[in-house]
Amino acid sequence: MMNANIPNTPQPTKKSWQVATGAALIASLALAGCSATGTNLAASTSGANATSSSSAAASSDSGASSSSLSYTKSGQKLDVKTHYSAKDSQVDASNATAVNLSSPSATTGVSVENGVITINAAGTYKLSGEYSGQIKVEVTKNDKVTLILDNATISNSSGAAINIVQADEVVLYTASGTTNTISDGSSYSATGENDPDAAIYSKADLTLAGEGNLKVTGSYQEGIHTKDGLVIAGGTVDVTAKNTGIKGKDYVDILGGTINVTAQQDGIKSTNSTEDNRGWTRMSGGTVTISAGDDGFKAEHTLEISGGTLNVTKSNEGIEAQYINILDGTVNVTSSDDGINASYTESSSSTTSTSSSQNSQGSANAPGGMGQPPAGSRGGNSNGGGMGNGGPGGMGGGHGTFAVVDAAVNILGGTVTVNANGDGIDSNGVATLSGGTVTVNGPFTGGNTSLDTNGDLLLNGSTVVVANAGDMFEAPASTSTSGYVKVTGSFKQGSTVQVADSSGKVVANYKVSSSSAKLVMVSSSAITKGQSYTVYSTTSSVDANATSVASGAIKVGTVTAS
Repeated sequence: MMNANIPNTPQPTKKSWQVATGAALIASLALAGCSATGTNLAASTSGANATSSSSAAASSDSGASSSSLSYTKSGQKLDVKTHYSAKDSQVDASNATAVNLSSPSATTGVSVENGVITINAAGTYKLSGEYSGQIKVEVTKNDKVTLILDNATISNSSGAAINIVQADEVVLYTASGTTNTISDGSSYSATGENDPDAAIYSKADLTLAGEGNLKVTGSYQEGIHTKDGLVIAGGTVDVTAKNTGIKGKDYVDILGGTINVTAQQDGIKSTNSTEDNRGWTRMSGGTVTISAGDDGFKAEHTLEISGGTLNVTKSNEGIEAQYINILDGTVNVTSSDDGINASYTESSSSTTSTSSSQNSQGSANAPGGMGQPPAGSRGGNSNGGGMGNGGPGGMGGGHGTFAVVDAAVNILGGTVTVNANGDGIDSNGVATLSGGTVTVNGPFTGGNTSLDTNGDLLLNGSTVVVANAGDMFEAPASTSTSGYVKVTGSFKQGSTVQVADSSGKVVANYKVSSSSAKLVMVSSSAITKGQSYTVYSTTSSVDANATSVASGAIKVGTVTAS
């Protein structure tokens, strides 16, 4: 059982990195293991979930674009104009020009020469059969071309299989019930900076739509790459790439479909870093699964998730952008470094050295902080720990710098689960968790923490649970509207921790994903600062939404929420 002498030291107002070494206080506490990909915490109320929209992303008639994406820094929904129209997903094949890839011949709008089939007029073309060579689209800048892929197999050993040289927009539409395969070779005959580098390469706006299957293999560099905007509206898209799986310059907008990406480098990203109203990535529907050697889901400026399911099963950093806004949907991230990372390193970024939760401003005499640590330091020894939310802390840290940059993580809704070996959620600016459910499992190897910000960490209504190795802890900003409860000690996988209010109503249930966990923190709108809460542990099965203490649960102790 836990020692009943629970510390209740007042919480400092500055950011505190604390070393959780209170294992002796609750060394016998046994808490439950759970699936690393599941959501493990349920608050007793649903009030933590902020109202958010899960509707499809804006289409081309959604209104004018903002001149800058900086308005999204506080979690505002993207108000941007794309090239996509609903008509792109309503393709009529009855009047399409048929192209037999197995025995191609020139016809109106189509030329065939030297292993290249060129589409040279606007219109709809239906491609069927197998072809070894290149499909080239080269029309005027105002022309739209729709390519219906009807059991088409296109491979090019020396360059892009589909090369869109010029157009206003090209729609790749997969016919229902078909499987279409696009692939390139491992070496290209033309390797200049402006030459194609992907199995599907476009210098025009590109739309993927339809109800069939599209399999893309990028053996040279990228799988799908457009130098303009990219919209994925439907179909099943499987991409394997030597470098980046799916890359759009101005934007990547995922409206629906099933997308699976396996990439040796980045999974899906937008790359325009020079225009403020570009370089955004958005997901409002569909299911996306990414296995990446580097970053999973990425944008140069704003990344928004407002619906659908995103699974990053492997990554260095799972989600990365300047502003990361999760409004709705289901997000599961596994990362070897940071799970969700908001950063901005341009020299023009605004910085500040003051923040109510910034540990570089901590007083050497304040409980929970020892002032600014040496560069590169991320922790130190401390006598703090046990149940409670105060106590002396260890040295601060933060990758050697505490500058607060123009970056933000905002979670307003949805279900977010992060399994991280680095920081779980890391913002070089601020982080505001105001809705939805957030679970961070890890890190369990030390040297990082579950929630890490250079600016304010605001817990404003999200249902949050984090569990990690316990050598570091960042205290949320004192201006947070939700309270939190912190428990430190030894957690044995296979049991459940429950937190109940003074009336006995359970406000949080958590199943630990690793026996290496030494610290658990829970927060929600149901946890009030200054109120007393009782912590229980049990080996029995507990429903994630349970509001009653499980039969046979052991009372561990009580703590006052901060």
